[in-house]
Amino acid sequence: MKFRAHLIALAALLALLTTATAADAKAKANWISHCAKCHGENGRGETKQGKQMKIPDLSTKQIQSLFTDEQAFKIIKEGLRDDTDKVSMKAVEGLSDEEIRAIIPYIRTLKK
Repeated sequence: MKFRAHLIALAALLALLTTATAADAKAKANWISHCAKCHGENGRGETKQGKQMKIPDLSTKQIQSLFTDEQAFKIIKEGLRDDTDKVSMKAVEGLSDEEIRAIIPYIRTLKK
């Protein structure tokens, strides 16, 4: 009986890990598809567009400490404007709220 309970718990844990891994892979794929053109795959902004736009390095703790997850969600969903009301980042199109929320923990993994 004890063995069966442990086996069920192990199966549940493996299912959870598999689901988490699939979600992580989807978030990374969405990052690459929607964000990496400017931010780069590593978040450093070292792409041609990133350099032109002077995108901050999202791989640093200092930059990541400047925004909450809620603020990141709003920026991704609605875009970002500078002090002169000029668009500095367009809203990401084609992602559901759930997909946007899944990208944020991925962004957090980019910091050193």
